[in-house]
Amino acid sequence: MSLPEPLRRRLGSFSRTVFTDSHRPGPQYQADRAGIEIISSLPLQMSLYFNVYFFPFWWISTVVMLHLKYPVLSDYYKFILVTIMILVSLIEVIRLYLGYMGNLQEKVPELAGFWLLSLLLQLPVILFLLFNEGLKIQPLERAVHIIFALFLSFQVIAAFVTLKRMVNKLATHFRLNEFDRLEEHPAPELYSLGKEERVVSMAGGGPS
Repeated sequence: MSLPEPLRRRLGSFSRTVFTDSHRPGPQYQADRAGIEIISSLPLQMSLYFNVYFFPFWWISTVVMLHLKYPVLSDYYKFILVTIMILVSLIEVIRLYLGYMGNLQEKVPELAGFWLLSLLLQLPVILFLLFNEGLKIQPLERAVHIIFALFLSFQVIAAFVTLKRMVNKLATHFRLNEFDRLEEHPAPELYSLGKEERVVSMAGGGPS
């Protein structure tokens, strides 16, 4: 299973815009070394691995605490917490899948989707659960929310660094391929232009 092609193109364009290093020097003759370079992040993958095992514990702890304090919550917070639990559960499954695919297989659109879901959805929601005292936060909830927030914060930073490396590597490969293609098949327009210039100069140098 992979992302829909229109979404992949949008995420790829977003990644090239945000993560490309404009100060990176031009391509050099390091194609062989770049071809075998591994861009996947080991720290990010370890974080995702432990996150997979931690999330069920977080979910069970949060659901149990919600069940215990549900009668004393206002209707407003009851609705918010139930909605958040449903959304976080769905988003987390998608987020972890995209993180595994993007990091292990070095796929920029998938990793960009993982980074956006982590930064724009999961992290703000967990911080809301952690700091909103109107939710009558229990000690166990606070502990698991802090751990989850630490996972997300680390993954946002690690995925950002990995995305920059992946996008710059792809940009370097593209420039190297274009350079090699020009060397193998020089543009005929350049030769025709040179011939025209020689003809004009010869015509201009003749007797008046």
